Amino acid sequence: MGRKYIDCRELGSESQCTVAISADSDDELIEAAAHHAVQKHGRQDNPQLRGTLREFIRSGMPPE
Repeated sequence: MGRKYIDCRELGSESQCTVAISADSDDELIEAAAHHAVQKHGRQDNPQLRGTLREFIRSGMPPE
């Protein structure tokens, strides 16, 4: 199992967020990314948010 990540830069954040979150499992990654979206971007944690985040899961490590 390899690392996976979600990079906020790919989501088109209005705040120009540059955070990238990585984890070994999809579930752990979605949990961390949803927490970030709620705490830093004021999003509501719901199935739609988590579904959108799943679309942005990438394999490997985020580019610099």
